[in-house]
Amino acid sequence: MINKNLVLKRENNKPIVWDAFFNNNDNKKPLVIFCHGYKGFKDWGAWDLVAEAFMKANLFFVKFNFSHNGGTVEQPIDFPDLEAFAENNYSKELDDLDDIITFLTSEENEFLDQIDINNISVIGHSRGGGISILKTNEDQRIKKLITWASVSSFGKRTSTTGNLEQWKKDGVKYVLNGRTNQKMPHNFQFYLDFKANEQRFNIENAVKNITVPHLIIHAKDDASVLYQEAINLNNWNPKSELFTIDNSNHVFDAKHPWKEKDMPNNLEKVINKTIAFIKR
Repeated sequence: MINKNLVLKRENNKPIVWDAFFNNNDNKKPLVIFCHGYKGFKDWGAWDLVAEAFMKANLFFVKFNFSHNGGTVEQPIDFPDLEAFAENNYSKELDDLDDIITFLTSEENEFLDQIDINNISVIGHSRGGGISILKTNEDQRIKKLITWASVSSFGKRTSTTGNLEQWKKDGVKYVLNGRTNQKMPHNFQFYLDFKANEQRFNIENAVKNITVPHLIIHAKDDASVLYQEAINLNNWNPKSELFTIDNSNHVFDAKHPWKEKDMPNNLEKVINKTIAFIKR
């Protein structure tokens, strides 16, 4: 079964749009939750093909849009709601991931009988990798962690650096989205939220505390998040496993839109390794 654009409504919070990919049968399946990255969304590129691969492996695969990623219920692809994007921050993304896990493992989820709630894995790509690491450190419900091209520090990202005085004075700064040509706004609240929660958002500390199995996948030639960040994560948790992809990029050779019927070979390697790790 493929269920697209389901909506998790929340009191006093923006809704979360999510997809479920699973084989509808009598088996309770491991739950796999995918977290997209910065300027990302659940329908980006080849993510649907990725979801179908997990479904074929008899896993219950969920991907969702972070509530303030710039998408809407009506238009979950790209960034029609830049006001929401401007108000996003790491705290909101952690809350979103918490709410999606809580919902999926509750009686409110109509597919609950298909899920083994004691077998939850979280996959995070890029910035979503950092969020997944922080959440895994805080949440005992997560039994396995897989990070794809993950960041190893939030403090060094462009979102939390730059001309702070000018940003504070203007209240907003803009990052150009090269694909959509939109000027993506970041309100100064993003920096304030980061500083107020700097210890909580320390990825190094979180990785060192994680006791569940952690698979780190990264392309050696990633120009967006350097391979050194994967080495950092692996060094901080010697029990983690580092799987390197040669001759590839930050999105394992996918792009948006992805019009091929098959995913790129390197992305397929990522999927096969991830599924084997989850099923171990």
